[in-house]
Amino acid sequence: MSETAVEAAVHSAPLKRDDIPGWFFSLDRAAFSHLLSAQTAAGVTGDILELGSYLGRSAVLLGDHLQPGERLTVCDLFDSEAGDADNAAEMNMSYRKTLTRSAFEANYLAFHGELPEIVQAPTSVLADGRVRADSCRFVHVDASHLYEHVAGDIAVARAALGENGVVALDDYRSEHTPGVSAAVWEAVFTGGLRPVLLTPMKFYGTWGDAAAAQAVLRKRDWPAEGYTVDEDTIAGARVMRLNYQVKGPIQRSTSRRLALELLPPVATKATRRMLRTLRERRAAPPLPRA
Repeated sequence: MSETAVEAAVHSAPLKRDDIPGWFFSLDRAAFSHLLSAQTAAGVTGDILELGSYLGRSAVLLGDHLQPGERLTVCDLFDSEAGDADNAAEMNMSYRKTLTRSAFEANYLAFHGELPEIVQAPTSVLADGRVRADSCRFVHVDASHLYEHVAGDIAVARAALGENGVVALDDYRSEHTPGVSAAVWEAVFTGGLRPVLLTPMKFYGTWGDAAAAQAVLRKRDWPAEGYTVDEDTIAGARVMRLNYQVKGPIQRSTSRRLALELLPPVATKATRRMLRTLRERRAAPPLPRA
């Protein structure tokens, strides 16, 4: 998508949720919804906190699950200046041109009647206690990728979560976010964070009963929805893994095979390259609709 198209998408009112730019994909949307709905069904109440909201794609879904008396708080710099040079460089590289508070608010209000509580500041300010201890049932962390910041965000999440509350941590395994990986696994091996679920993009954990959260997830028929379910053991603890099912190889029709065989060698190679490129584009994860 061109830069002009990106700016148009950001500043136009979304007609559907997928119109909101961002990196919040279908598998994690399903996992968020399942965990939050299960909490509500079990009578678990509490606020929801999001650290790093970009343009609201995940915040809109979190708002869907608010029950009477619950509050959603989102914290993001939006179009404010970063507090340090490293964070400023990260913002300039990734989303400085598109991220504004007004765009977030417009996107959120397209699907909800009122805004969440917005803290426009570095996520580190939440360590001052403005989010009441043990008040949240779900925390989503998707802010800075720098180790020191992520470690601080995890500490904020731990203080905010109530018993058996769940934290979802984004980009825990991407090659360009080693700081997130370091902070997440440090929290597991030295900070008591128990893995619940791993997806290609997010780590889900709890400082409470991980087995109970996994039991809730197993009640859903994930393969019927196009996902794979696996399990691993990490330091003696079981953890679930969800991923997208890989489609089998495409079977060529007889006429298509014959056409390729009859083409001159140069034309055959060019045709196969074109078809391979098209298949790779279809198989690739969707780009942010930004």
